[in-house]
Amino acid sequence: MTRRRGALGVLACGILCLALCACAAGSVESHHAAGGGGLSQFLLGLWHGIIAPLTLIVEIVNHFAPHTLPWAARMYEPAGTGWLYDLGFYLGLVGSPVFASTRFSR
Repeated sequence: MTRRRGALGVLACGILCLALCACAAGSVESHHAAGGGGLSQFLLGLWHGIIAPLTLIVEIVNHFAPHTLPWAARMYEPAGTGWLYDLGFYLGLVGSPVFASTRFSR
């Protein structure tokens, strides 16, 4: 029973990672949202900062094993110009789940 529960947890984490990376920088939707306005750029930067650790893993996989994953992700949105996108990105990076879990585990 616990082995099945562990396998389901791993599967759920994998699906969550794929869903998060589908919203990564460099996509058409992300490029469109970056041109929306101040609030849109801030929220987009915040989202890209939160998923930055996963995006980094995708970039490394794409670099060392090209064509393994069906998409290419970027760490930072090229169309996200302005200080609001930058502020959101850094706030999202600092508050991302990876860093938050290390803070609470101490």
